[in-house]
Amino acid sequence: MARRTYLFEPAGLTPAQRRALKRAALPLPDAQPRRSRRDRGLPEPAVRGPFGPGLVEGGYWNLAGASVPAHQATSQHIAGIYPFVADAGLGHRGPIVGVDLNADALWHFSPWETYIDSTERGTFSTNILVLGAYRAGKSAAVKTLVTRSLAFGHQAVVPSDAKGEWVVVADAIPGGTVIRLGGGTPARLNPLDRGPRRSDATDEQHEQMVRQRRIATLVTLVELALSGTRLTAVEHACIHDALERCITDTHDHPTLRGVYDQLGLITSDPSGDARMVEAAVQPRFVLRRFVEGDLSGLFEDESTVSFDADAPIVVVDTSELFARGDLVAQLTQVCTTAWIQAVVSDRSAHRTRYVIREEGWRDMTSLAALQMYQQWLKLSRHYGISNIVILHKMGDLDAVGDADSQERNLAYSIVGDIENKFVFRTNHQEQTPLRTRLNLPAPHVDMARQLRKGEFLAYVGQYAYLVDCFATSTEWEYELFKTDDAVRASDHQDPLLAISSPIDLDDYWPEPTDTGLDGWITPSKELQQ
Repeated sequence: MARRTYLFEPAGLTPAQRRALKRAALPLPDAQPRRSRRDRGLPEPAVRGPFGPGLVEGGYWNLAGASVPAHQATSQHIAGIYPFVADAGLGHRGPIVGVDLNADALWHFSPWETYIDSTERGTFSTNILVLGAYRAGKSAAVKTLVTRSLAFGHQAVVPSDAKGEWVVVADAIPGGTVIRLGGGTPARLNPLDRGPRRSDATDEQHEQMVRQRRIATLVTLVELALSGTRLTAVEHACIHDALERCITDTHDHPTLRGVYDQLGLITSDPSGDARMVEAAVQPRFVLRRFVEGDLSGLFEDESTVSFDADAPIVVVDTSELFARGDLVAQLTQVCTTAWIQAVVSDRSAHRTRYVIREEGWRDMTSLAALQMYQQWLKLSRHYGISNIVILHKMGDLDAVGDADSQERNLAYSIVGDIENKFVFRTNHQEQTPLRTRLNLPAPHVDMARQLRKGEFLAYVGQYAYLVDCFATSTEWEYELFKTDDAVRASDHQDPLLAISSPIDLDDYWPEPTDTGLDGWITPSKELQQ
């Protein structure tokens, strides 16, 4: 059995004293003297350098030992050598959107899951800002997120589909509903609809919300038609008066035609206030366009279609109207958005919906619209709504108001306050707005210019991820989500022809169940690839 010797060293010794103590106290047992090269049968070196013996004859010698430099790499690449420093992502809750390129793992995302997350990765909002240049992959990524979320119990609403892109998706999904406006269709929407009763509000609060939405819709329509001219106090009073009269006469079923008629009565009242008579002229001429002009048959009377609350996706097709010009497009989007907000702002329904706002800047065309939009975004989480605001560039907001105006500053503030941001490839001129308006780090701004199609920087709360969205896991997804007009034109075929049958969601995703998140329907199973 080997002998063990224990050495106790006093404190405070220097390294030299410690080594000397070890040599004196612990001599090696049975130590053998060092044998020379000749004793070991090795030849003496034949070549001797100027500073000592070198190698055997025919070898090489060097004055210094080999120097191997330390490995250098960025944190993005070094994560592949040290996996434990790679980000864990957002977990496996929600649908798969793409691949986290930094962690080399699937990237799941659900705005409702991040909202209820009580950890540091949680957010305080369910809204999403999608920003990127043309052909950067924005629409395909949004369609990927929304369509794959349907199996988790979520729903989707597109208040105004200006290009008809979402119509293809709605037609391919069983139960999807498309409401087509214009082009000879009999569909009509009333932007002044009351909407469902809010169960979580008092009668006074509900009435105030409905009145504010109706007034904001009328004021926005008038100011838009007047090229953004702010209405005077007397004109505001005329619109309020006409709306109240219409509500009384129609038993709380006001319409644009009814308000138009009431404004006509104000202008023709010989005993009325002269200022009111004069102020009612401009708003009446604007509403005349809806009653007798090029927008007649769309928004002036009671709605002829109803909102299917059980449909997985509802799309309002306004592509025919958007072809008539920017003003018609803006007026149309104001009306359809007001109608959608009236029917989906019901917390008692216990539903979670995406509201996709293509050309999101069109919802911010006046101060009244901006204020209503800001309040809608703040209250969206209470209604189970996730607003997806899509912009091509921050410069889109320059169309809102004048430079340094209250309207433009409010528009930039609304966009900057959205916590969840998906930034796709941007142009060179977007560098300054991204830094100043969205407060993005300079390295991220430079990276955004070099992103490939489908890649985006995802900002979720305090964390950022580099994600590559893949919409090609199945052939029908690729056909549904591609929006390259040039490719479609060269194909000379309807993209629906490539889909042999409508999508059966049960074949791809598990069934959702109610988990009791304030009554909302949330995923109970993870999406498997």
